[in-house]
Amino acid sequence: MFVFVCAGCGADLTVPLSRVALPAHAHQTYGNGVQLPVLMESGTFAVEPDPWGPPWRRWAEFRPDEAAARGIHAPVHAPPDGAPGAIVLAPGDTRNTVLIPERCGGSCCGPDGADGPNTACGVCGLPVASRIDDCSLWQAVWLAPDAVRSVPVGGVDAAPPSWAELVEAGEGIPPFEPIATWGGRLGSHHYWSWSPRWEAAVGQALAHLLVASDGHPVTVPSGLTAEVFQRALDALLPAGPAVRRAVLAGPGLPAPDSRADILLVPTHPRTGETWAPAHHERLVPLPVGVWLRLAFPEPHLPVPRSGGMPDGVLRDDPPAPRAHRLFRPDPYVFRRTLVRLPAVRSPRLREILEALATHPRADLF
Repeated sequence: MFVFVCAGCGADLTVPLSRVALPAHAHQTYGNGVQLPVLMESGTFAVEPDPWGPPWRRWAEFRPDEAAARGIHAPVHAPPDGAPGAIVLAPGDTRNTVLIPERCGGSCCGPDGADGPNTACGVCGLPVASRIDDCSLWQAVWLAPDAVRSVPVGGVDAAPPSWAELVEAGEGIPPFEPIATWGGRLGSHHYWSWSPRWEAAVGQALAHLLVASDGHPVTVPSGLTAEVFQRALDALLPAGPAVRRAVLAGPGLPAPDSRADILLVPTHPRTGETWAPAHHERLVPLPVGVWLRLAFPEPHLPVPRSGGMPDGVLRDDPPAPRAHRLFRPDPYVFRRTLVRLPAVRSPRLREILEALATHPRADLF
């Protein structure tokens, strides 16, 4: 475990924390006026290896080799030029910090970090972090890597759970959840929608699927997997022969048969490791919480295929709430992932990026 301390005076800035993988939705912007919850679980932190935060530079200012060295292989709008290695944690896990009021303005409903670090060490006043609490952004504190340092503390982190333990725990992420909003014409309210975490996870996986497809059409298993993937795959990939077959694979599932071309596999929430079988290279990562819901669907009580319940049969459980729209992968997460995959240099993937930038698919994203 680690405590992060001020690089200026050495004051403790956090409680003891354990490192976990960076969530797929860490940089997601969701909806308009939406109240998103805290990004990180209490007692954990994650590290963003790429540059994060201001200043932002125009793409034209980057040399091709400089952009590639940063892991960006296609044009992006105003990439961040902050220091790599920012540390993200839950706001409630900070200590001895104060907001810098003059750096908290200019956003919609709360601070967004666009003006640089807006949180200072409460002992020496050194700017050390960016507090994010604006609408449509996940609540978080991002420690500036050049303003803090990590100090090991007593105690040893428990070993990461095994894949079998993760499956046995079965802590999947529900595909639907209530979304809270504020500031609308009718005031604050909430509605049921597809989970923002699912939209981010599928947006990320969709980029990997396009690369693994080699430009061929792709099919995925029926049910919820098809509901969240197939429409986008059909829209972004050409129709034709030589269909690639993507299947779910991972701990607790039978070994995929020889007809499987692409495997949808889980990533470990602690280590970020991707589950990988031997002798298979086309792997598409999914956060384990999303993968569990796809690989092991929750059982439903039997109901008639048509009509209502039979006479004399009563049930007191309400149907599970669902979104009132088709699923849409997160466009920002999709693009952010795709431009960081070297295969995006291929003409077919660059064409997809350019088409989405010129003619956004509002019905798809």
